[in-house]
Formats: sequence, C-alpha cells, structure tokens
Amino acid sequence: MNDPTPVRTYLGVPLYRPRVAFFEFSSCEGCQLQILNNEATLLDFLSLVEVVNFREAMKERSDDYEIALVEGSITRGDETGRLKKIREKAKVLVALGSCACFGGVNQLKNRFGLDWVKKEVYGDSPIETEYVRPLEDIVKVDLKIFGCPVKKEEVENIIINIAIGKAIVHPKYPICTECKANENICLFDLGEPCLGPITRGGCNSWCPNSRFGCWGCRGPAEDTNIEQMKKIMKEHGFSEDTILDRLECFGGFSSYAQELRKK
Repeated sequence: MNDPTPVRTYLGVPLYRPRVAFFEFSSCEGCQLQILNNEATLLDFLSLVEVVNFREAMKERSDDYEIALVEGSITRGDETGRLKKIREKAKVLVALGSCACFGGVNQLKNRFGLDWVKKEVYGDSPIETEYVRPLEDIVKVDLKIFGCPVKKEEVENIIINIAIGKAIVHPKYPICTECKANENICLFDLGEPCLGPITRGGCNSWCPNSRFGCWGCRGPAEDTNIEQMKKIMKEHGFSEDTILDRLECFGGFSSYAQELRKK
C-alpha cells in the first residue's frame, strides 16, 4: 500500500527529514517558546523535520535524534554531565540563544564571589550552583543561533538549510545596517543608548524597530570598534558605566568589557 503522506521536495529533490530534539538548561525557555509561537509557518516547518523530543510541546520522547538544539547556560555539575550525553548522541549540536552561546543574563553573577551570590540570593537555603558557562566551554558546538530570545524566522531558515544541505552564514555587518534599511530614526537621536553599531546583525533590528536601544544579545559584529562606540556614547552624553552595563548584560562582549575595566 502506498504511503499517502506527500514527500517534501526542494528544486524537485526529495527532502530528508532530520530527527530534531530540543533541550534546555539554566534559562527562561523563551527561545523554545519562540518556536511554538510561530503559528503562521509552524506546520510547514515541522513538515521539514521530525521532532522527537521537545518537552514544552510534546509528551513523547526519544533519544534517537540527529540535531540537538540546546537552550540555556551551564550552572551545575549535573548539567555538565547531561550536556555531554546530548553531545554524544547528536550529529549536530546547536547552541540556541544568548544563554547557550555566551552565558546570557545568567553570567552576570560571574562578576561576584560565588559564596556571596548564594548568600545574597538564596539566604540560608542550600543550593548547588557554579559559575555560569556557555555550552562551548564544555562540548563542541557545531552552530550558534544568536539572540535573546532567538528570532523564530532565523531559526526556521537555519534548520531548513541544515535539512537541505545549504551553507549557513551569519551576517558580518552590525545591526545599524538593518536599522538604517528599515528607515528607523537613530536611537541616539532619541536619547537612548544603543549597541547597534557593534552588535552582529541578523535580527532585522528587532529592538530598535520598537524604539528600544540594542543591548548586544547577539554578540559582536566583525571588526567591532569599542573605542568608536565609547566616542559615540560620550558624544551623546552617556557615561562609560552605561556602555559597560550593556556590554556585560548577555556575555557576548565580556572580553571587551574586561578590557574596558582595566583602563
């Protein structure tokens, strides 16, 4: 009996549906929620992949997967062991979002002594926690999808490219390029600090489109010029502490922030 399920093709070539699993560590799980919120194209997206593990969306679970999309940073010893097991099973491991790529907002605690953090946040209640690490500090990461949260259209495009074997190339230009193309008024002219001149593009200037200055959740663009960023901030009346607050927020600019603090 013939299988009635239509076969998806690309340029006339039948597509292989890779088995995909979603996992989360220390995070808000907002990046996974972005995938589920994509109602308009969700069914088309799911027709190109076979989701075998997605705790937020399904009860069924399988350890037979090829692509692992992992959200969240690593903050405990048991998470390290679990991540290594995921890496062993996956042919492709994708760091999904700023927490997985850079440590995210979680890594802000790394600036303080761990004992002080435990006492200040949890009081006398015992808690197991370590300094925050991105996934690549522990295992090999094959691909990163940036953002806090990730942009669902970008995730779809990247996974589709994996499925059909196309190259994946992240933008090298800064968010300012997209912001100008969208004909936005510069946030600096509206009195709002913004890391758009040094942050990697690819989100279609998501925050500036809503008149909200960029906080650098996608990490640095190529040829990032921190000195020029400082000059722009100063010209618009913002202190060095303001740029430091933004550079340190998501972890992608941590090395730049450390250099600034030394000066």
